[in-house]
Amino acid sequence: MTPQTIAIVKATVPALQAHGEAITSHFYRIMFETHPEVKAFFNEAHQAAGSQARALAGAVLAYATHIDRLDEIAGALPRIIQKHAALGVLPEHYPVVGGCLLQAIKDVLGDAATDEIIAAWGEAYQSLAALLIAAEEEVYRANAAQTGGWRGEREFRVARREEESEIITSFYLEPTDGGPLLAFSPGQYLTLVLNIDGEPLRRNYSLSDAPGKPFYRISVKQEEGGRASNWLHETAKAGTLLRVQAPCGDFVLQPAGERVRPLVLVTGGVGITPAMSMLESVAHTGRPVHFIHAARHGGAHAFRSRVDALAAQHANVKPLYVYDAPRESDQPHATGFITRELLEQQLPADRDVDLYFLGPKPFMKAVYASGLALGVPKQQLRYEFFGPLEALEA
Repeated sequence: MTPQTIAIVKATVPALQAHGEAITSHFYRIMFETHPEVKAFFNEAHQAAGSQARALAGAVLAYATHIDRLDEIAGALPRIIQKHAALGVLPEHYPVVGGCLLQAIKDVLGDAATDEIIAAWGEAYQSLAALLIAAEEEVYRANAAQTGGWRGEREFRVARREEESEIITSFYLEPTDGGPLLAFSPGQYLTLVLNIDGEPLRRNYSLSDAPGKPFYRISVKQEEGGRASNWLHETAKAGTLLRVQAPCGDFVLQPAGERVRPLVLVTGGVGITPAMSMLESVAHTGRPVHFIHAARHGGAHAFRSRVDALAAQHANVKPLYVYDAPRESDQPHATGFITRELLEQQLPADRDVDLYFLGPKPFMKAVYASGLALGVPKQQLRYEFFGPLEALEA
C-alpha cells in the first residue's frame, strides 16, 4: 500500500469507532440481498444476535488502527485463515465481500466517504484479501497433499450415532470412498456442508475423539432453534450421507515441550467436545491432566462415564464435575459454578500450567479472569469461540 493510502485509512479510525457496527450491519444486509449464495457461509444465529457484525467491526477497526504496523495484529490471522479454509472460502468470494463493504461505508458515512477514502479502502482491502487468499491456498494445498487428505468437499456416511447425554449426540463418520482419513490435531473441527429444505448452510463441529481412528467423531448439542443441530438429531442416522470439509482450526493442543506442564481442561456444556479429543490424546502419556467440567445436571453431562474410565486407568487424569442445578440422583464433585476459589484448589502453587477452556461466553469470561487473577501466564491461557471472536476482557 502507498503511504497516502495508509494515511487515509488511519484517518478513518474515528469514523469507524463511531459507526463501525452500523457499517458492518449494513454490509451484511446488502451482501445477503445482492448475493444470497454466500449466506450459507454464515450462522444466522450469530447474525441475529449481532455478534457477527460486532466482531467484523472490531476486525475492521483493528486493521485500520494498525495499518502501518500489521505485525501487531498478525496473531489474529491464523484463526481467520483456518475458519475460512474450514468453510471453503475461495478467491471469487473476496470481490463480493469487498464490493459490499465499500458500498456499506459509502451508505453509512454519506458525503464523508469521499472518492479518495473509498479508493484508499479499496486498496487496503485488496492488500488484505491477497494475503488471506495466498494463506488459505496453502492450507488447501497442504491438506490435499497429506495422506488421507482432500480439497473441497468429501462424502462421508454416518456409521453410527450414540447418545452422550439428553442433549448431546455423537455421530461417527466414515468416508464413502473407503480411503484413509486425514490426521488432525486435537481441538480441530469439521465443517458439514448441508442442504436443509432447499437451503444450503455450513456448520463447524469439533472433533471429539483422538486422531488416528478409522472414523471422525463429532458430538452435537441439540440447540433450541438450531437448524443444523436439530436436523442432525432428528434426521441423521446410520447410512445418512454428508458432505464434509477437511479438519481445520488453530485451537489445538500444543506439544508438551521439554518441560511437561500440567494440562488443565476447563469446559462448560458442549464445550467439552474438543477437550475430549485432547484428553483422549494425552491420558496415556502420564502428563498431569485436570479435567474440570461444568454442566446443568447429570442429564446434560456428556462423556462422564468415559472420563471416569480414563481416570480409573490413568492416575494422572483427575476429573472434577460441577453442576449448577443438580438433580436428586446426581453426584457432582461440587455444586454451583466454576469459581476462582475452585480453580485455585486445582492449580499448582507455581501456576505453571497450560489452561484450555471453552464454553458459553459468560463462562469463558469468568475462567479467563480467574486464570489471570490466579497468576497463570496469559500466553498459557488458550481458548476458542464457537462463533465470532469476541473480547474476553471486561
